[in-house]
Amino acid sequence: MSLPRIAVTMGDPAGVGPELCLRLLAEPALQALCAPVIFGDAPLLRRVAAHCGLPFSANVFDTLERVAGAGVLEVRALGDVVVQPGHVSADTGRAACAYVEVAIQAALAGRVDAVVTCPLHKEALRAAGVPFPGHTELLAARTRSTRTCMMLTSEDITCAFVTAHVGYHEVPGLLSVERILEVIEMSAEAMARLRGRSVQVVVCGLNPHAGEHGLFGQSEEERFITPAIEQARAQGLAVVGPLPPDTAFLPERRATTDVFVCMYHDQGHIPLKALAFDRAVNVTLGLPIVRTSVDHGTALDIAWQGKANPGSLYAAVRLARQMISQNPKPKASS
Repeated sequence: MSLPRIAVTMGDPAGVGPELCLRLLAEPALQALCAPVIFGDAPLLRRVAAHCGLPFSANVFDTLERVAGAGVLEVRALGDVVVQPGHVSADTGRAACAYVEVAIQAALAGRVDAVVTCPLHKEALRAAGVPFPGHTELLAARTRSTRTCMMLTSEDITCAFVTAHVGYHEVPGLLSVERILEVIEMSAEAMARLRGRSVQVVVCGLNPHAGEHGLFGQSEEERFITPAIEQARAQGLAVVGPLPPDTAFLPERRATTDVFVCMYHDQGHIPLKALAFDRAVNVTLGLPIVRTSVDHGTALDIAWQGKANPGSLYAAVRLARQMISQNPKPKASS
């Protein structure tokens, strides 16, 4: 039986993504689980390998039809551009987006079983004119998915997000009973599949002290969060909240919680990265394809120096492999 084929996008060429991909291709334990195919530019990978003192002996394929086992699919997104490590540019933003676009197309066509992404740089994307702030929004648009959310998961803690890449002042206006409920539903379903049992969900409040019964904020807890929790409980889900965010993540609570539903980006990212940085995995829920990612950024300050920790990428590949059997692959297009 052939190993599942996992597309791994190279990420921003000026960041640590290329080094992480090289380390993945040289990791025997992961080769035994799947056939990772790097969607990127082979000449740049060779250049990074020389900088970092890493081997590059992978097969390079010019089309998906020629892919046989692990290797590199030559997307040719950089052309003659000479990338400078650690520098933000429109060229690297455009290339990083191209790797993801091609991988999404391959997954939707059923030619790969999952997509794992290395980090993008949001300023580079903007410089390139890409109309998405990150992977989550790009994936939702390209797969025409209207009901998605970001979830970061690890052995220590898992957080799902009602809002993600927006400014704090935008968050209250993006909250609704419907949106909070769908994140509760999607994250509970995903964790139940991963854990193989019913799960406990904790929902965080938006305001200090979870609003203190309307004392802080604009009664977001009473207007949106509590009604969503009540509807989720009516469906039979085990949901607690809204809890004050400053005490929701205490060890005693984490010990009994499978997923925390957070109202905004840093509410969940801060505790998760404090507890599980380089071990957590970013998952996009609600897509017709399996997609996981590293939980960190491009780390431009250590790009091409041989210092990047591949732990999160390895974890993302392992989780993608686990999820493949739970998410039927689309039929290949003719």
